[in-house]
Amino acid sequence: MDAAVEKAVEYMRARFGDPLTVADVAETVRIHDTFAFSRAFREETGVSPGKFLAAVRIHEAKRLIGDSDTDLADIRDAVGWGGAESFADSFTDAVGLSPGRFRRLCRDAGETTPGPRPQPGAERGAVAGTIRLPPGHGNARVYLGAFATSVVRYPAVAAALVDVPSDRPSCYRLRDVPEGNWHLLAVAVAAAGGGDPRAGRSTLVGGHGGTGATVAVTAGTVTGAAVRLRPPSPVDPPVLLALPELRPPRTVVPQPGCAAAPGAQAGAPVLPGA
Repeated sequence: MDAAVEKAVEYMRARFGDPLTVADVAETVRIHDTFAFSRAFREETGVSPGKFLAAVRIHEAKRLIGDSDTDLADIRDAVGWGGAESFADSFTDAVGLSPGRFRRLCRDAGETTPGPRPQPGAERGAVAGTIRLPPGHGNARVYLGAFATSVVRYPAVAAALVDVPSDRPSCYRLRDVPEGNWHLLAVAVAAAGGGDPRAGRSTLVGGHGGTGATVAVTAGTVTGAAVRLRPPSPVDPPVLLALPELRPPRTVVPQPGCAAAPGAQAGAPVLPGA
């Protein structure tokens, strides 16, 4: 891990409410060439420093909206955003719900999480393979989506929920994925080792390939792609999309044929709209 990038991310997370520029952040890690800093930052995180900072601010706004009754204008100011209209639009574009609707979702007030948004008229294929947990974790429920960027933000063009047992991979299949190159990204909540969801939970993230990697989808075909999950890294961009509840299942029913033909079976139903 690049120590300068990690330090820059720490600075962003600590000072997101300040009127920071990319040059300000670069100076804190003693890199005076802003272009060189931005290039190293993108190579490590998959996004530019400016987009990462915006993601940190929206993620913090999500936390404040969900955990408090603070006025939305005060939250906007606290996270260092500009105008009210700009904040509301940017939040909605990233989360998939307006700030008010997201608060209702957090209050269990009848709001639903946003589904995938397929591209009208696009030729479609599928992506399939296996999802594997890191050692030491119990059963997990995984949200897997195909995204245009390396940030889990609205919209996914296709998505699925997959239950993965602690002791072996599980199959998945994303249907109706538009033709093109997509980032295959996953967020999971896993039970503690031993598989008992009451014993504690941990968040996992992952995807296919390294930072910035994409999966090429061709119309009418199935692209194979293995997905691996891991504990979050300090330089992982925040998860912005409003996700469904990821409650680890007590038991996971094995998927027939998964071990014999990885990638050929669905791990779970595709979410509505996929």
